[in-house]
Amino acid sequence: MIEIRGIKVPILNSIENLEAQIIKKLRLKKIPEYVILKRSIDARKKSEIRYVYQVGVFLDNEEKFARRINDNNIMSTKRVKYIYAESGDKPMSHHPMIIGSGPAGLFCALILAKQGYQPIIIERGLAVEERMQCVQDFFDGKPLNTECNVQFGEGGAGTFSDGKLNTQVKDKFGRIRFVLEKFVQHGAPEEILYDNKPHVGTDLLVHVVKGIREEIESLGGVFLFNTKAIDIMIENHQITKVKLLHNECERWVDSNHVVFAIGHSARDTFEMLYNKELSMEAKDFAMGVRIEHKASMIQKVMYGSGKEASVLPAAPYKVTHQTTSGRGVYSFCMCPGGYVVNASSEEGYTAVNGMSYSGRDGENSNSAIVVTVRREDYGNKHPLSGIEFQRQLEKNIYEEGQGKIVVQRFEDFENHEPTRMLGTITPQMKGEYISGNVADCLPMFMTDAIVEGVHAFEKTIPGFADQDAIISGVESRTSSPIRIHRDEEFQANIRGFYPCGEGAGYAGGIMSAAMDGMKVAEAIVKEYAPFCKK
Repeated sequence: MIEIRGIKVPILNSIENLEAQIIKKLRLKKIPEYVILKRSIDARKKSEIRYVYQVGVFLDNEEKFARRINDNNIMSTKRVKYIYAESGDKPMSHHPMIIGSGPAGLFCALILAKQGYQPIIIERGLAVEERMQCVQDFFDGKPLNTECNVQFGEGGAGTFSDGKLNTQVKDKFGRIRFVLEKFVQHGAPEEILYDNKPHVGTDLLVHVVKGIREEIESLGGVFLFNTKAIDIMIENHQITKVKLLHNECERWVDSNHVVFAIGHSARDTFEMLYNKELSMEAKDFAMGVRIEHKASMIQKVMYGSGKEASVLPAAPYKVTHQTTSGRGVYSFCMCPGGYVVNASSEEGYTAVNGMSYSGRDGENSNSAIVVTVRREDYGNKHPLSGIEFQRQLEKNIYEEGQGKIVVQRFEDFENHEPTRMLGTITPQMKGEYISGNVADCLPMFMTDAIVEGVHAFEKTIPGFADQDAIISGVESRTSSPIRIHRDEEFQANIRGFYPCGEGAGYAGGIMSAAMDGMKVAEAIVKEYAPFCKK
């Protein structure tokens, strides 16, 4: 195709203007067949906000045509298409087993299923339809279900998030496009194929996840929900069995190929694996708080107050700062027009996260403001030290709020004073909340960095350090605090054990986790023959 980059058009009537530009740039008489490859927003001039498009146009004799145009922004190119790996010839004695049905587990299972490997997917939580009700019950004040919540259940933690699908991972093999096309196939909007910062939203992710599961099942995959992997058996450094727990009934199941895509919050599973001498190490991660502002304020700062701002979706932002002490503080998982959610998964510990619906039309916008946590900050005595550090802060918040989300005005957070009365911003939350003192639940290095960072962000986003901005805590599940070692074949020191995704330390979001799941599936495919022919 002919690729055209950097086409700037007004926000209003953008498609008509885009097509006029394509005709003009290619010196054609009518609009040819084309596809939008990327769309971003250029808001550097608030009085002249523009969409910036990158498109692919299908013509005859494309290379010759591109040379004739002689424009550095117009070139002949080829689209990268995902190619399935060729199957190996080693026989499989047991079905491959995948522990966890988040993005990594689902896309690992999908690739295996499409190539005839009939995977078994084990999920400690419930199917996404039942999970939605379980989570809503907790938001409404019912007791926490420690096996099915915002962290655990079909779709993983990403189901109750903003559903961001952007990634910094470079992709030469078409995996990103494959994942996005699968999302669209199962109900996501087509815009995610080209938006610079694509997102789906919790309300649509539910249907997408269910659709992917049904596709896997149609290809011979089997899902076992409300089923937990509680032990593994190892013989001659090879995994041979997994002990499963379902409705208080334990059973050993044979498998020589087990993918552990357990996410960043399966702390009990990490402990079990550590006791099995699985090679792992503690790593740096980040923790902090959520901050809420009026979405209208963020919209005005980012896009101005003209007509364009009124038709653009809720504005995102991304901010970062290096503190005077040399510590990084930055925004994470920003949710335009979203909600703060109680993301707890263990009794006696409180964690928060951010969530948006597809419309991103909530009154507030929120983001995590997180601080780099180094291994020396929590002792690094053994690989699970980071988990204990997370737990301590979550316990502090739990006790401060009696199990509810603790909220605090930014002015009070800065002064380490408990909030008695909220100001001009009302918290937008899923789950009960109570005013209190978030700052005193965190270590000083963290609160100092957050305060310095928020004031630094005020310089680029006026109003960010509003004294009434809502702080809530604790944002502790940004990423896994451990990394499970794996080799070039994607296996751990226990053969047949495949660490995968965010929990194992190899991803940092929905897209990168899904891609890592695909890579692990490809490694299995290249070595072993499938159960049935494609």
